[in-house]
Amino acid sequence: MAHRFTIGVEEEFQIIDPATCELRSHVMQLVSSASPDIVEQVKQEMHQSIVETGTKICENVSELRIEMHRTRGELVAAAERAGLQVAAAGTHPFSSWIDQVISPGERYQHIVEELQQLARSLLIFGMHVHVAMPDKQTTIDMMNMVRYFLPHLLALSTSSPFWMGRNTGLKSFRTTVFRRFPRTGVPEQFESWSAYENFLNLLVKLNCIDSGKKIWWDVRPHPTFGTLEFRMCDVTTKVEEAVAIAALTQAIVVKLHRLYTANMSFRLYRRALIEENKWRAARYGIEGKLIDFGKEAEVPMRDLAVELLNFVDDVVDDLGSRSAVEYVHTILNEGTSAERQLRVYQQTGDLRAVVKHLVEETRGGVTASRASSAHAIN
Repeated sequence: MAHRFTIGVEEEFQIIDPATCELRSHVMQLVSSASPDIVEQVKQEMHQSIVETGTKICENVSELRIEMHRTRGELVAAAERAGLQVAAAGTHPFSSWIDQVISPGERYQHIVEELQQLARSLLIFGMHVHVAMPDKQTTIDMMNMVRYFLPHLLALSTSSPFWMGRNTGLKSFRTTVFRRFPRTGVPEQFESWSAYENFLNLLVKLNCIDSGKKIWWDVRPHPTFGTLEFRMCDVTTKVEEAVAIAALTQAIVVKLHRLYTANMSFRLYRRALIEENKWRAARYGIEGKLIDFGKEAEVPMRDLAVELLNFVDDVVDDLGSRSAVEYVHTILNEGTSAERQLRVYQQTGDLRAVVKHLVEETRGGVTASRASSAHAIN
């Protein structure tokens, strides 16, 4: 591979009150208790009950795994120093957006001013995966091709079955909350970078947006990083799930790029058809069926996940990510976070028990590895 498809991940976490299991708008207390090792990588979001971490740019998935264990571990420790906890799930099981405090700052004020209650109610937590791109035209061509796989990645990440104290019946209710925002969802197909740029410039000229940062598609060319940014996943509860989905995302990009450079195209499907699969992924997760548009047939998502692993099989060894990608089998066996949360609720009938479960799973594997990760980085 001439181009190094470097990778980075951003994750949004819930700030939890250990006594009540509710969300707490205490992001500044958490950030101020972060150690110098991570303070640059932790930031507030629009709601003060959300804290975001971002990894450094990683050369490969092995490096990303160490980095994600480190950032999560440091965040858990910072929360505990501040008398708080953190949980990774696409929605909080019962806290209401009405009770949350909006962060100060011009950017957030503008968003709330423009989008009003839509912005205030956007109490959701996602994971964004960035994969570096060689040039602008390739970025657009890759974006066109990867759109097909967005529902598959969403299904594997589902972690938001509850909203405002109710079992929604969806595996990713976060997806439907974000759908209310303008300029979200699966992007259209663009024939060139200049066509995409013309589209952006038109929106800026007509005062729809002030920059590309207000384009919130499920996958987009990042306005400043030179990456293709995947934005549709719920934040996953276990760190190894996050590493697996990031590794699979990178592998899909690299596989498609190989086809692309060998003049072999991947079939492009209409946005509306991909949205049909995205709805199924949000509703049923890995328990449902997606449509294989080539075969014009419904196929169980579990079978499609195995097919997807076979599709990328010839690139994962070159990327050094085979073990990370194969964790997808564990997700299929144990269920996604959504299934695990629903099992806890079924057993206890108590949404606070679900939050405690989320806190434990978010902490699991990262606190123990903090010392070894630090040793590995030194």
